[in-house]
Amino acid sequence: MDAVPQIVLNIVIAGGIYSLAALGFNVLYSTTRFFDLGYGAYALVGGYAVLCLYKWVGINLELSLLLGVLIAGLTGFLTEKIVYRALRARRASNTVLLIASLGVFTLGQAALAIFFSSQFQSLSRDIASQRLFSIESGVITATQLLILTAAFAVMGILVVVWRYTKFGRAVRAIADDEEVAQTVGIDSERVIGAVYFIGAAVGGIAGIAVGFDMGLQPLGMTILLEAVIAAVVGGIGNMYGSVLGGFLLALVENIGAWQFGGEWKFAFAFAVLILFLLYRPQGILPK
Repeated sequence: MDAVPQIVLNIVIAGGIYSLAALGFNVLYSTTRFFDLGYGAYALVGGYAVLCLYKWVGINLELSLLLGVLIAGLTGFLTEKIVYRALRARRASNTVLLIASLGVFTLGQAALAIFFSSQFQSLSRDIASQRLFSIESGVITATQLLILTAAFAVMGILVVVWRYTKFGRAVRAIADDEEVAQTVGIDSERVIGAVYFIGAAVGGIAGIAVGFDMGLQPLGMTILLEAVIAAVVGGIGNMYGSVLGGFLLALVENIGAWQFGGEWKFAFAFAVLILFLLYRPQGILPK
């Protein structure tokens, strides 16, 4: 039982990161209605941008974080404008867009591996010197506490923007019916571009969080897989579902790893995904 407090803390930390990653994925899906696998590349770009600026160039942490998020957002924005928008103009199906996004993800992985190597790299400069906080017999680092705080702050801001602003209403209108939204004066291409910047930026924040907590590896698919599974389980296109899906996934993974070993972590994640696809494909909270 001594391990329970630490497991609970691990679930909360992982749940915050997974929820954030799923939220960014759902933001992109909300307007385009296809699974953009390139999201994994946007998240990695955010993490590696901070690695380059903070650890290699020596820019202060706050500015490195801001630039990393902006670079991730810009990567998503340009990808939508150059690749996906051109395909949509040619009436490409969602299947074609999905295949194109897989190409974006693969290309992004390869470029990052060439430039940064394929080895795991942490954004934390000195893990041993981090301040630790004890809760019962569990321990959480100051970095993890900041990650959790940032994750909930971003979630709250996005919910407010999507529900209570003119921009959020425009996004919801496009999600319901893009052609009708255009007839009432909404510039759908401009809104979709902004949504892509925001969604990719949120993915970048998730990538940065993973970089500080677990480390980065360009050839891995961890961020993308966790985002997709949490989004599907929670309810694709539903922001609140992203949070529930992220924490449910973290709960299953950590309890499974505790009982059977860490190597079974992804097996439990995919087991949850398959069960939901079979018995509740709409997710916990359908859109």
